[in-house]
Amino acid sequence: MKVRKYAAIDIGSNAIRLLTHNVIEEEGKDTLFRKSALVRLPIRLGEDVFKNGTISKRNEERLLNAMKAFQLLMEVHGVEKYMACATSAMREADNGPLVIDNILEASGVHIQLIDGEREASIIASTDLKNLIRKDEAYLYIDVGGGSTEFTVFSEGKIKISESFKIGTVRLLNGMVDDSMWDQLELWLKKHVKGLPNLSIIGSGGNINKLHKMSGRKEGESLSYIWLRAQYHFLKSLTFEERVSELGLNPDRADVIIPATQIFVSSAKWIGAKKIHVPKIGLSDGIIKTLYYNKD
Repeated sequence: MKVRKYAAIDIGSNAIRLLTHNVIEEEGKDTLFRKSALVRLPIRLGEDVFKNGTISKRNEERLLNAMKAFQLLMEVHGVEKYMACATSAMREADNGPLVIDNILEASGVHIQLIDGEREASIIASTDLKNLIRKDEAYLYIDVGGGSTEFTVFSEGKIKISESFKIGTVRLLNGMVDDSMWDQLELWLKKHVKGLPNLSIIGSGGNINKLHKMSGRKEGESLSYIWLRAQYHFLKSLTFEERVSELGLNPDRADVIIPATQIFVSSAKWIGAKKIHVPKIGLSDGIIKTLYYNKD
């Protein structure tokens, strides 16, 4: 038996994450992937970028310190290979390339900018395939702070993917107008038309938290009816009540509402009754991409 260490760094618009995995190789058996540790930091690069077009000096310093810490943690874990990917906020920041260069020079962490299509392909390399049945159709939704990736699966394969600038941080800051919602609705209805047994697969920290709040067992799906009711319940509470009474972290208590709105609206438009929550995402896909040398 050989145990190898891989790491994924996901630099999103709302938070950044370091995920480390034990990759267990044993002759004659399938390779096993076991999560070792996860560190999440709510830096919210999107609040700078979506308002001002640049990453502020303060957030650049916070991100740089985080990357230095991640580098040290990877050394302690004995990580042999890692990949760091940045999504919507870093892509749109005028000073994004400069920030990436500064981080590389100061911490040694190399960051790749990836677009929505690349993000969807990385996520598709996860254990998602184990959930997808060839006789059913799925809309995969990955909600981020700056954008949301939508991927339609039919007959066990990706039919189409698209990234929309409808993310939790943008919504919180009033940066998504009705026309964007209209575009999303039209796109969804067009690309799921006629697909049988349609359901949603959700990923991201917010849908994972909602699943935990529901009390359902791992692998048990959420219903559209429950999610819609939960959305209205969350909206009825103040931010302070969501923190004190529901026990949500402050950096989760605000974004969970727009995230739920995205899932509820999408489910309504396509007529989906179930939302599967496999608790996988970009970081998990990065690990598989690294191991199978797909990058």
